[in-house]
This record gives sequence, C-alpha cells and structure tokens, in this order.
Amino acid sequence: MKQGQDWLALVTLAALTLCFATVWLVGKARVKYGIKAPATTGHEMFERAYRVQMNTLENVVIFLPALWLAGHYIGATAATALGAVWLAGRVWYAIAYLREPKTRGGGFVLAYVAWGLLMLGAAWGVLKSLAGF
Repeated sequence: MKQGQDWLALVTLAALTLCFATVWLVGKARVKYGIKAPATTGHEMFERAYRVQMNTLENVVIFLPALWLAGHYIGATAATALGAVWLAGRVWYAIAYLREPKTRGGGFVLAYVAWGLLMLGAAWGVLKSLAGF
C-alpha cells in the first residue's frame, strides 16, 4: 500500500471506530434507561443516542466510498484532510445531539461540506479520466 493510502486507511479506521462508539453509546443507554431490544423508543436520552448511531451509519455509507474515490483521483493528502474534517464534524454532531439536539447543525454542516468536496473531487477525477485528460 502506498504511504498516502495508509492515511486514507487511518481515516477509515477512525470512521469505523466512530461507528463502534455510537453502538456502544446505544448499548449503554439501553441498560441505563431500561430499553429492551428490539425497542427503539423510550427515554429521550436513549432516543438521542439511537438517532446519533443511525445517522452516523447512514452517513458513513456514503462517506467511505467518496473518501477512497477522492483519494484515488485527487490524491491521498487532500482526501485525508477532508476525511479528517468529516470526522470532526461527525464527532461535533454526536456530542451536540446528545447534549441538545437543536445544536447539532454545525457539526452536520461541516461533515456534509467535507463529504460534498470529496464527491466533487471524485467526480472531477472520474470525468477527467474518462475524457482522457
């Protein structure tokens, strides 16, 4: 693996760790608030943790392919930097949502912009390659 790809792999591992952390938070909330599986509603704090987990999973599915495609087409350094911004936004989102859901917007926007730039970079690279440039 090229050294640049090692950084992309590190961001990928961090994203997977974030996913695991949200699973752990939901499990902890299930125990604390007495929410028995398969229930997904109950105490508000459990529901916040559950929404953080689900939203993180929904977003990681579109983030990881964008990260690796951008890494291939625009370079590992730029993709790694954008991936780190995405991670920071997602952590900000999670913390804010758990504290006060109304404050989650900043983290969501930061992560969304980073993902959008990864997608634009990947699309530009694919189109450039298909056009033979």
